[in-house]
Amino acid sequence: MSKPLPATVAGILFDLDGTLLDSAPDLYAALQTQCAEEGVASPAYAPVREVVSRGARAVLRCAFAARGEAAIEALVPRYLQLYEQVMARETRAFDGVDDLLARLEGSGLRWGIVTNKAAFLTDELLHRIGWSARAAAVVCGDTLPVKKPDPAPVLLACERAELAPGQCLFVGDDRRDVQAGAAAGLFTVAASWGYLDGGDPHTWGADVVLDHPGALAALLQLEPATA
Repeated sequence: MSKPLPATVAGILFDLDGTLLDSAPDLYAALQTQCAEEGVASPAYAPVREVVSRGARAVLRCAFAARGEAAIEALVPRYLQLYEQVMARETRAFDGVDDLLARLEGSGLRWGIVTNKAAFLTDELLHRIGWSARAAAVVCGDTLPVKKPDPAPVLLACERAELAPGQCLFVGDDRRDVQAGAAAGLFTVAASWGYLDGGDPHTWGADVVLDHPGALAALLQLEPATA
């Protein structure tokens, strides 16, 4: 670790896609449907998975880059419509996440979400997977005029969850998560189990890089969840 954990940890904030949830299969399925509608070949899954943390436009560029940015922008509404139809069909928590969240709750620690995903999609996804009432705060990509890597969404989540930034961790699988968390004054954790946007999390300046949600539970010395 580049610096010690806060003396008192009161809560954890997480990125959503690629950190808590493996949502790439459903995002890819929506792209496949749109490719079929547009009469173009679907790209391979791997390069799409890598960029899903950057949002709909990055996903669409995997198939439609040759058409240019204006065309991609025009495809976004239909893509989001298709994604909403299949959202949570194949999306699952990453291995170890359910246990981590149960341990956090069992230890009395609050947790929340700071995502660049739009609120109408985030809220519905959390509803479908049963997390709506569990998160102490949810800040989405359109909650404020700015989004990560700006620290404002992280600070708002701290405020809503009643967490002091200096007593909170921010966990994410993208450089922007580390930048936002650090600028907001949180201890930052790079989640190397996520999508990573093709980058090396060890170069992002995070306070620690962890390769499994269970490693975070161990770092925080969380007791096993009770049945």
